[in-house]
Amino acid sequence: MATCPNGHPSGADDYCDVCGTQMSGGGVAASLTVQPPTQVAAAPAAGGEPCPVCQAPRAGQFCEVCGHDFNGPADAQGHPVLTSPGPGAPVSPPTRWEAIAGADRAYFNEIIAEGGPDAAAMAFPPYCPERSFAMSGQHVRIGRHRSSGGNDPEIDLSGPPQDPGVSHLHAVLLLRDDGGWDLVDPGSANGTRVNGKLLKLNVPVPVKPGDRIHVGAWTVITIRENMP
Repeated sequence: MATCPNGHPSGADDYCDVCGTQMSGGGVAASLTVQPPTQVAAAPAAGGEPCPVCQAPRAGQFCEVCGHDFNGPADAQGHPVLTSPGPGAPVSPPTRWEAIAGADRAYFNEIIAEGGPDAAAMAFPPYCPERSFAMSGQHVRIGRHRSSGGNDPEIDLSGPPQDPGVSHLHAVLLLRDDGGWDLVDPGSANGTRVNGKLLKLNVPVPVKPGDRIHVGAWTVITIRENMP
């Protein structure tokens, strides 16, 4: 009868009948200890560390799970500063600005009440449908095209109906670095108003969605910001 490494007599020569320890042919075999199953975090790749955001093992510069940049910036405590969203994160769509041109009867009445050499000859248009103009590029010109040629303004108010008080180059919208817009009157004949306030010549004024720009005798331009 064989004796197991733990001193138990056993009728079997492969595993002990008493404690189950593997038998050896006369030597000492290490006892087998069965551990309950546990969840163990995946070890990082050799020479690397787990992702500080999602704890996934590192396999390169960018985490394959959340997109974290292992070489990216960190704060004073060593926590990662995420500079871009990971996969699946919501992304804001780009903003689309547009200018809606139409006719404003109340503004026309104010202009006529102020008088002027041409006030008596002006008439409010009986029909003036709204027109939409995309605001794109570094600058958007407001005015009327010239019959003699040249580049037409991006917001062309030539009509019909044609507002006689609009200059060929009446005002210009300028794109700012932050994505917003400024409005400047380079020297129109009849002035430009934003929300009822007359602009000074060549002094840019910021405009925002909902602002109303009045030019000419009855034209109003409303700024809108839409999601594509």
